[in-house]
Amino acid sequence: MKMMHLPIMLTSVTFLTLAGPALALDGTDMMRKLSAATSADGTTMSFENAEVDGDTVTATGVKVGYLNLVLDTLEVGNIVFKGVKETDAGGYYVESVSLPDVEMKQEGGDFSVKDIRVAGLRIPSKAEGLTLDDFLLYDSASIGAIAFNIADKNVLSIESTVSNLTRVNTGFNYDAKVAGIKADLSHIEEAALKDAIEKLGLTTIDGVVTMSGSWNTESGRVKIDEYNFDFTNIGQLNLAVDFSGYTLDLIRSLQNAVKAADANSNKDEANQAASLAMMALMQQMTFNSASIRFDDASITRKALDYAGAQQGVTGEQFAQSLKTLLPVMLGQLNVPELEKQISTAVDIYLAEPQNFAISASPEKPVAFRTIAAAATEAPNTLSTILGVKVIANE
Repeated sequence: MKMMHLPIMLTSVTFLTLAGPALALDGTDMMRKLSAATSADGTTMSFENAEVDGDTVTATGVKVGYLNLVLDTLEVGNIVFKGVKETDAGGYYVESVSLPDVEMKQEGGDFSVKDIRVAGLRIPSKAEGLTLDDFLLYDSASIGAIAFNIADKNVLSIESTVSNLTRVNTGFNYDAKVAGIKADLSHIEEAALKDAIEKLGLTTIDGVVTMSGSWNTESGRVKIDEYNFDFTNIGQLNLAVDFSGYTLDLIRSLQNAVKAADANSNKDEANQAASLAMMALMQQMTFNSASIRFDDASITRKALDYAGAQQGVTGEQFAQSLKTLLPVMLGQLNVPELEKQISTAVDIYLAEPQNFAISASPEKPVAFRTIAAAATEAPNTLSTILGVKVIANE
């Protein structure tokens, strides 16, 4: 009977020996690698312990700070990582991350953040920045209600914030939305400011912010297709930017500049050196295009009427005075073609406010170093170099 059980016992022992290391998670190793990945941009993270229960890791006593900033570290508390798996490369994949709610109270006010979540977190084995796999990435991140109160009155609140990253072969696409932004300015007591807020109809502000874009790590091309601020009874402001050269090599150089600054005991000198190094590195990039557009939703007329009232005239009369003064002010630019574009666009917009846009689209990408040189030596040539156009109501 004993001989019959021996093969079964040997098989069981062999299975447990092979399966044991694969099933056991090292929570401390995961947290150390997470800390290393976040430190790439200057963020510091510390923790007291990393408790493992199956595929769940609970990091206790987490604190977060930032290099070279004279600020106390933020005591985050306990972070729960669920669905944790070690990857073949030695990193970790986490199905979901839950952070504790933030509650900060000070004399006269308080601040709170609810339901902080991350899904599909990828923690690299080594944060070397050689490939996109060396970066801390996630599928989606969300934050619930955010509230800022003064004297028990809700001054600013946000319903929700959601951002998504979609990995592609040479980079990723991203989008984000900050919904239900509400601000109450009725608590302001300073007479002149209070009057302006009431006349402009800004006692309460309600809006949403959306963003979308992409990054190609090979060419270093970054496109912000939309950075849109849309507020009721005010208008919609959209920014778009397209530039190249923001490669993994450049990022590593920027990270090294941050590390070098951290190693310097003289923080003022370190910050100055880091800033100069970063400016030099950024000049390696090229400018493709940029634009800014505002679509009015009644705020322009209100602003003209208010400004006119301060001068003892109507809003229409104030608009006419602006049209008269503008050519004189623009003459200092010494760029006749651009001056004409701006004057024409402003005249059209003030007559019937609809939309106003400024764009820069050079025929060929322009190196940042060229832009910097022109700004210093011949600023009046910048509009031509960048292909600047100004239009209204189109």
